[in-house]
Amino acid sequence: MRTILIPTDFSKNALHALQYAQELFKCKRACFYLLHAFADEVYGAYKTTPEDELEKLEIKKRREVEKKLNDLVEGVIGQPPNPLHTFETIASFDNLVDGVNDFVKDRNIDMVIMGTKGETSDHKTTFGSYTIEVFKYVQCPVLAVPEDFEYQQPKTILFPTDYMLPYKRRELKLLGDLAGDFKSEVHCLYITDFDVLSARQEDNQRFLKDALQRAYLFFETTGVKNRAEAIMDYIEEKEVSMLVMVNSRHSFFEDMLYRSTVDLLGLKVKVPFLVMQNLHR
Repeated sequence: MRTILIPTDFSKNALHALQYAQELFKCKRACFYLLHAFADEVYGAYKTTPEDELEKLEIKKRREVEKKLNDLVEGVIGQPPNPLHTFETIASFDNLVDGVNDFVKDRNIDMVIMGTKGETSDHKTTFGSYTIEVFKYVQCPVLAVPEDFEYQQPKTILFPTDYMLPYKRRELKLLGDLAGDFKSEVHCLYITDFDVLSARQEDNQRFLKDALQRAYLFFETTGVKNRAEAIMDYIEEKEVSMLVMVNSRHSFFEDMLYRSTVDLLGLKVKVPFLVMQNLHR
């Protein structure tokens, strides 16, 4: 059974991500955990709430959040409900990133699925700041769903890679299962001016082939230019329906995402974006 964590701020975009998750795993047994982290709502924007009022505010806010979460579940279970799906709710007195990361570790969650924007996000970037923080620090695959993306099966998946990272088998199994379930093509895109792989790169590519046996694998190479532009061009050319990247310190992913904003690099991803973590779990 898949265990899926859906952080929600009760925005339209968060609801859209939940509905996408339900469709993605429509034919699979899955438990969806709906989590709302509310510590910031208790402490106030500038941590100005008097200390003697915190406990009362926490109790009051927790009751409000629990009711909202229960109402949310009632609204999405469907009529008739999908017998393969179960739902649990979590009101977390924590900030978003810590609340999500602690729950991921405690329940050994397979994937976090969330919207790219939240209630307080502006419309200048594809990814809200909270989404990028979750990408960076949560030790679990994170799938971000753009607010305007209408669900479609991930038939064509783009996986940019330089074959330098030793992939983690659990994360690749998740990708392999998704690709196998939907009979997807996985396009491994290497952005380079060199035609020959090193021995290390060849080993990692073989591992990739072994782990993704259920997918239709394609290995592509394109010349070096602005890497974000190369990815966006490939998404448009091949009508890609999901982008997958591996997050690791000092990786291409980190260089591309963790400048001041995504917009500075021209990255406006309009398809679901799965970020896999290069960590043992």
